[in-house]
Amino acid sequence: MREDLWESHAGWWQREFTDGADPEYQEQILPLVANLTAGFDKIIDVGCGEGQVARALPTNPSHVVGVDPSWGQISEAADRSVGEFYAQASAIALPFKSETFDAAVACLVFEHITEMGNAIREVARVLKPEGRFIFLLNHPLLQTPDSGWVEDYTSDPPTQYWRIGPYLVEQETVEEVELGVRIPFVHRPLSVYLNSLTESGLTLERMLEPAPPEEFLKRADAYRAARHIPRLLVLVCAKR
Repeated sequence: MREDLWESHAGWWQREFTDGADPEYQEQILPLVANLTAGFDKIIDVGCGEGQVARALPTNPSHVVGVDPSWGQISEAADRSVGEFYAQASAIALPFKSETFDAAVACLVFEHITEMGNAIREVARVLKPEGRFIFLLNHPLLQTPDSGWVEDYTSDPPTQYWRIGPYLVEQETVEEVELGVRIPFVHRPLSVYLNSLTESGLTLERMLEPAPPEEFLKRADAYRAARHIPRLLVLVCAKR
């Protein structure tokens, strides 16, 4: 059912978030991923969607493989390919031999995967020793369900603050992110992600919490007001 939602909304994703449409990808995510994968040769993009991250990787395109369970995404990725390869596959069963890739990327994907631990183990399996995993998430603390900017006019003067939802409660939800567009999310505390990485032999080397980019902030006054609240969490890990 949840994979069906992604399949039915593949066109929405491609229209709203790719090919220059989304400033967070253009100004922040794609440059970050390109920088963090520089010097790595064979790279897998797990949950690649229509391939915009894979196309931005700084290695030889023929050394890049993208996987996604949605045929609507994979077929579009193949049409837009500049030399990289794509396969329809689940993150919990990657169709590659162990120790195949020098680096792996998962961009805003694992918060939609129910079997997250199995997916992390698969990433670790297909990475070579000393391979790098670039793991990008909607910030699991500050972007918790029911979090958001609050303007409280019950006090004088009015107060403004960022409300954090029930952070410690693991939960699966289907959220209406736009009229008629319902997307599955799984919230987990950061400790769950970090412990799963460690248990799979992936060591955290660096953590980034970049501020939202300027063009995104221009979209709404509330975004500007919450400019010091990161939306993105980036974990840079190595296989030991």
